[in-house]
Amino acid sequence: MTCTEPGCDGAVEDGYCTVCGTAPAATAPKAAPTSTAPMTAPTSTAPKAAPETTAPKTTAPKTTESPAARTDACAEPGCDGTISGGYCDTCGTAPAAAGTATASARTTGPGTRGSARSVRTGRSTSSKPSARGRLGAGLVDVPRVPRIHPSSAILADPMVAESKRFCGACERPVGRGREGAPGRTEGFCPNCGTRFSFAPKLSAGDLVGGQYEVVGCLAHGGLGWIYLATDRNVGNRWVVLKGLLNSGDLDAMAAAVAEKRFLAEVEHPSIVKIFNFVEHAGPDGVAVGYIVMEFVGGTSLKQILRNRRDTDGGYLPVPQAIAYILEMLPALGHLHSLGLAYCDFKPDNVMQTDEQLKLIDLGAVIAMDDQDSAIYGTIGYQAPEIAATGPTVATEVYSVGRTLAVLIMHIPQEGGHFGALPGPDAEPLLARYDSLYRFLLRATDDDPESRFASMEEVTDQLTGVLREVLSADDGSPRPGMSAYFGPPRAVFGVAAAMKPEAVVAGLPVPLVDASDSGAALLATTAGTTPEELERAFADGLRSVVTGRAESVEIPLRLVRAALDVGDPAQAERRLTELADRLPGDWRLAWYRAQAGLLAGDLAAARAEFEAVYAALPGEPAPKLALAAVAELAGDGPGAARYYDTVWRTDRAFAAAVFGLARVRRGAGDRDGAVAALDQVDRSSSLYTEARVAAVDALLAERAVAELNESVLRDAGRRVDALALDSKRRGAEVRMRVLDAALAWLSGGGAATNHAPLLGVSLDHAGVRAGLERCFRDLARESDDMWARFELVDRANAIRPRTTL
Repeated sequence: MTCTEPGCDGAVEDGYCTVCGTAPAATAPKAAPTSTAPMTAPTSTAPKAAPETTAPKTTAPKTTESPAARTDACAEPGCDGTISGGYCDTCGTAPAAAGTATASARTTGPGTRGSARSVRTGRSTSSKPSARGRLGAGLVDVPRVPRIHPSSAILADPMVAESKRFCGACERPVGRGREGAPGRTEGFCPNCGTRFSFAPKLSAGDLVGGQYEVVGCLAHGGLGWIYLATDRNVGNRWVVLKGLLNSGDLDAMAAAVAEKRFLAEVEHPSIVKIFNFVEHAGPDGVAVGYIVMEFVGGTSLKQILRNRRDTDGGYLPVPQAIAYILEMLPALGHLHSLGLAYCDFKPDNVMQTDEQLKLIDLGAVIAMDDQDSAIYGTIGYQAPEIAATGPTVATEVYSVGRTLAVLIMHIPQEGGHFGALPGPDAEPLLARYDSLYRFLLRATDDDPESRFASMEEVTDQLTGVLREVLSADDGSPRPGMSAYFGPPRAVFGVAAAMKPEAVVAGLPVPLVDASDSGAALLATTAGTTPEELERAFADGLRSVVTGRAESVEIPLRLVRAALDVGDPAQAERRLTELADRLPGDWRLAWYRAQAGLLAGDLAAARAEFEAVYAALPGEPAPKLALAAVAELAGDGPGAARYYDTVWRTDRAFAAAVFGLARVRRGAGDRDGAVAALDQVDRSSSLYTEARVAAVDALLAERAVAELNESVLRDAGRRVDALALDSKRRGAEVRMRVLDAALAWLSGGGAATNHAPLLGVSLDHAGVRAGLERCFRDLARESDDMWARFELVDRANAIRPRTTL
């Protein structure tokens, strides 16, 4: 839609013109902007990293034009301003269309898809708009930040703290006080002689660029002072001017120029909007550049964290912190899609207004292919290799991981900056949420190649971690679709002892990469053994290879076929042939683990499944596989931990609940085993199997001394409630209860309740009669003549004696 304002040729996106910012005359409800609360600007927590290199894209800055004038009362809650020129003269908000409620539209920018040695995504993602007040894939209720009048954010005495004054050239402290005298705000560095100045260059009433009237200082950040101003040309709407902290810092000046050139390209609802770039001569006559940005009212995540710590001494709840990070990942991905790196992601630079989050400081943004400009960032958040590699997606991922860690737990200080992450032994939070720990380990791995390859992958895995965290906190399952695995193929370990072959046959299969040249051929080819598949692929492979990239999905399918027929040696041989083509690919580890499982090498299988878990910490499939291997290896506690995590999070993995019940039963926790099996929903196809297994858990391997009437009647009620489709199965289940009852009675037990048990009285005569009926039912169902004879003999032997 083209803007209807006179003289403007901009396009309307998300309800507003991309050039003049005006909302068109509405024929349908449009969302109104929500930036009306004060800005808590980021403060530099440490000296900026030593300048590195990497040249910004160039583009002309966008300028604003005056919209049609309106003089109505502002409809924003708590605001008594009037609408002039299309915007409120108090809060700066555009009025909502008549008869419509103000809403906030949220979209997701395209993620960057990069290559990685450990993870393949094979698809694109798009986030649905979050429900109002809910972030983190719509799963988390996050406290809303109230809007505050912009003028209340103005600093009464703007000053850069002495502890944050550093030379822009050599990073040495400058402007520090001595012998009781305060430090100088302007001067020269005693180490290298570079001029420094930390005094604001603008005062209230100054007119910048002939358009922006300064109201006061809001805060200071790593690259400059931030001022609140009004835009005289656009209805006196509130804007923010960002200048240089130290005009003698040539790198800082260059960074500001870089912003001028390419930041006008950035259009994303979660990134502060750049309106203009202007220059203004300071008191010394030197022209200083200022970026004109939208006013983003609210509170930074740093301040939200500080308020939390001041209130109860703690950190942000893990779900809330994850929700904040997930909300910002599309914005970072959008920058990456433009070839830009944010470089300074940290709590200081994310602002929450109402239920919306935005990146507010673009001072460190540069092009990833820039080999000349300085790189700015904050020690403790910045990736260690950035000096050598320059900004990359991997360095951005590192900052995301560090930011999440700072929000949720104590990070030890090293030299005044955040140091190494603690481990589960030192941080109980990481011991409680193992998947969160694995996520942080991968995001902040010392090897950039081992980190997540894109913000899309970070989103996928962190969303899975969030589901696990929420389920661990309240016990409610939160299933989600996987971008990497299909559903479980079968439920292993239900009625029989668990075997490796059953585990391999039941585990989920990695999804086929739709972009692979062999994907279409796989979808139309049937076969079970590798030999059958190879014959079916013969003609198709020739056409696939010719003129196109050679398929990797077809060889992987042949590996799976070898595993399905129980041939681990052939699977290993095929995996070895693929190793050079797919170095470090997690699918090779997934199939190699299954080959080790079939070969009886549980240690090797566990190591490979651990590698997949480390690469995909938000996926349930690796945890289910690890649980099965741990159970086969006799590690009950390890198996129980993984089974419990998978089952709590996603009830589609039914093998997990049967495994959890087996492990608990083996540890003597019968009540825990029964409680787990009772969680299987009545609508599940495995409901009956779970109820039968619960009866087994109550009675099997229980000594006579451990039996009592309460246990027997509980088992009886469970069997009575079953709707079994087989008379033989019903007889077998009833026999388990009646056998236990007879043993209890024979051991001296006596019923105090005369109610029947499974339709017979709970005494010797009644229980024997019930068992006789079970044996005769089994005999009638048997196809084996000799088996029938044996069952009839047992029925005659167990029947109660009579005097007739």
